[in-house]
Amino acid sequence: RFPLILGGDHSIGIGSLAGILKARPNTGVIWVDAHADLNTPDISESGNMHGMPVGILMKGMMEDHNSIPGLEWLGGDGESRKSPPRLSPKSIVYVGLRDVDAAERSIIRKLGIKAYTMHDIDHYGIGRIMDMTLKYLLKDDPNRPLHLSYDIDAVDPTQAPATGTTVRGGLTFREA
Repeated sequence: RFPLILGGDHSIGIGSLAGILKARPNTGVIWVDAHADLNTPDISESGNMHGMPVGILMKGMMEDHNSIPGLEWLGGDGESRKSPPRLSPKSIVYVGLRDVDAAERSIIRKLGIKAYTMHDIDHYGIGRIMDMTLKYLLKDDPNRPLHLSYDIDAVDPTQAPATGTTVRGGLTFREA
């Protein structure tokens, strides 16, 4: 009833989020991260898979998963070739963004994805941001399952320096 998945980098989100969406397609997602992870191989500036889990699973972002070696299973299973459910832009809220690629910023605006940056957290406080996040995700269904994905790089590197993608100005010890 409470799956806990720990990983080394955020590329693990491709499999864990796909599995959760397959079991519970209406799951709301809280993505706590310095980065949006909304890239696909076509738009990524770095080519790093850990910057793509949301983009690969977002509705309308990437239709041909067979182009990524090892992710062919996202193209469908068995003879039915039924694809796993995709993440709706209205089913995710970003918390703590502060290092977002230009293409990702454009997609967030275009798709109307709810996103709270570190500037928002500084302005409203983490408690209010989380209240607004939960209100947004649970407004239509207060019993909706929620998935929390938490990348350690959301935390300021003075508090959590052991990440390969440090970005100054992150969550404090108390906010984290």
